[in-house]
Amino acid sequence: MILQSVITCPHCAMEKPELMPTDACQFFYICTSCGATLRPKAGDCCVSCSYGSVPCPPIQAERLLRPAHGNETGLISEIDDLVDRQAAVSTTPR
Repeated sequence: MILQSVITCPHCAMEKPELMPTDACQFFYICTSCGATLRPKAGDCCVSCSYGSVPCPPIQAERLLRPAHGNETGLISEIDDLVDRQAAVSTTPR
């Protein structure tokens, strides 16, 4: 998981690397160059998702757990398959 994002201010184009919180979304960010208060764009959960170089950790985690393009199984499906295979091995008579 990537914890650092470069926030780009839409008002002055200042770019600044910032650490993202791992357990919450950041709703406000004050630009250190122009003082503008950034808020998430409509449909985004936080400032990192709107103005950052990478999405926030909760969104990164969500993307890891769901299928990416319809032809990939996603982590949850892979875990389910492993559990099914383990159960089959455990119940097979020796």
